[in-house]
Amino acid sequence: MKKRAIIVAGLSGIALGGCIQVKAPDKPIEINLNVKVQQEVVVRLQRDAQTLIQNNPELFPQ
Repeated sequence: MKKRAIIVAGLSGIALGGCIQVKAPDKPIEINLNVKVQQEVVVRLQRDAQTLIQNNPELFPQ
């Protein structure tokens, strides 16, 4: 009985093996993280500009 179950399982696996197809995607996977990077750059530039204006008030008259 055990032998018969092993044979049936093996034949089922062979029969179903032809139905499964694995294919790589045509286009690469793209992960867009630009939003956070842009926000950090803007904040950093804003702080640098504010420090520059405070340290050199003669360069930026009001």
